[in-house]
Amino acid sequence: SGRASGGCEAGRGGRAEDGGEAEDGGETEDGGETEDGGEAEDGGETEGGGEAEDGGEVQSGGEAESESEGGREVKPAPSQRKNLSDLYHRLGFLLGAFIVFRIAAHVPVPGVDYARLRALFSEGSGGLLDYFNLFSGGALSNASVTALGIFPYITSSIIMMLASYSVPYLEEMRKEGAQGRKRINQITRMGTVPLALFQSYGFVLFLETQESVIAEPGAAFRLTAMISMTAGAVFLMWLGEQISERGIGNGVSLLIFASIVSGLPLAFGQLFEQMRLGAYSPLFVIFVLMSAAALLVGVVFIERGQRRVLLNYAKRQVGNRAFGGQSSYLPLKINMAGVMPAIFAYAIVTFPATFLSFSEAGGLVWLRDVSAYLQRGTPLYLLTLSATIFFFAFFFVSLVYNPRENAETLRKSGAFIPGIRPGEQTAQYLEKVVGRLTLVGAAYVTAVCLLPEALFTELNIASIFGGTSILIMVVVSVDFMEQIQHYLLTQQYGSLLKNAPAAMTRGISGAGAGGR
Repeated sequence: SGRASGGCEAGRGGRAEDGGEAEDGGETEDGGETEDGGEAEDGGETEGGGEAEDGGEVQSGGEAESESEGGREVKPAPSQRKNLSDLYHRLGFLLGAFIVFRIAAHVPVPGVDYARLRALFSEGSGGLLDYFNLFSGGALSNASVTALGIFPYITSSIIMMLASYSVPYLEEMRKEGAQGRKRINQITRMGTVPLALFQSYGFVLFLETQESVIAEPGAAFRLTAMISMTAGAVFLMWLGEQISERGIGNGVSLLIFASIVSGLPLAFGQLFEQMRLGAYSPLFVIFVLMSAAALLVGVVFIERGQRRVLLNYAKRQVGNRAFGGQSSYLPLKINMAGVMPAIFAYAIVTFPATFLSFSEAGGLVWLRDVSAYLQRGTPLYLLTLSATIFFFAFFFVSLVYNPRENAETLRKSGAFIPGIRPGEQTAQYLEKVVGRLTLVGAAYVTAVCLLPEALFTELNIASIFGGTSILIMVVVSVDFMEQIQHYLLTQQYGSLLKNAPAAMTRGISGAGAGGR
């Protein structure tokens, strides 16, 4: 690591100034020349591989170049090729899982007249069963073994989430970390089985009340159908967990996404068939498609929106060094409740009509009156749907976000909000901010759900063009893209950390072989 000046030559890591020449990684200033990957400053020239930093490797989106006899050949880094290969394998597994999921949706339960059942669903009663049929990808109308979809597992997960915040034993288990979450997940899986049995029994009773749908109704058919549908629900639960573990993204959300997307070809086909028959004009079809596109853009804009709360970190003195004193932000989503308020609101509003469909006698008189007032598109229906969406939005946010826990976490990490004292005042401030965001988010979800209802109810447009379907597809798609970016970023930093010891070893070896 010697040093030469005034036109002298420095070799093996040396440094030359005033036009001198440095070889084998040396550095020159004031127009000097370097060879073998060195670095030149102030207009200098580099040879043997162009510009390179840290030994000829370009990082952070750069390209590693190697010079051959016929010119330059650009080659990706080996770690980058490995990361992309692993991502392709995960995406391939996800695609295979989707194919298996769609095949299972057409495996029938024995003893059902499928043509009659599909004709029954095509009448479009607008009840809860039609809503569940949309999220099962048509498996419910096919009386498939996966007719229940992933809903038993979702119901069990919601029950466990509520219990983990209200039952002391489960609350302590939730605070145990990864081990506690593992035990809660195991209880959730076990709770899926009785819920699937209960829901399958209700669906079997519905089938038996319909004329000519069941060939031989009775105890044998009920037992066979219940076991088949429960096995299908457990299979989808397992498939969703495999997607989360071996694929990429949230498996349960992606299965619901695949169910909705699978109905798009049929919905578009019906829309254009109605236009061909003259029921809809071409301008009206264009209006429907433009409205769906505008709703899609609006949902993406809101779902990507954040309320960023500024955070400052206190300075810490450790010996002669000062740490901290930086600024960051706490991101809070506008729609923190997601799509669950809309799903539960639809389930409650359509419950009277669905309950009446299970009864041959038509149910109670007062329930028939309530069902008549809650017909799709009526003012009472829209008002009740709006109120339930607002209620469940605040309810779910109060469960999933605890301002006091977040305030305590910020205090322990040395972060504080400017102008707000750490502790109780920070918790109150966060609670006020989250309350305002929840109000805006609930109004946004209500608008997304009600606008298609008000516009398309009388026109008998497929429910797949509704706000809830678009909301679910956008939320899952945005989350899926974020998962891919997070995975690539994690793999990139992981490869950098693995290569760091080798790079340090090479640097020490180079320093040990100092120049003249």
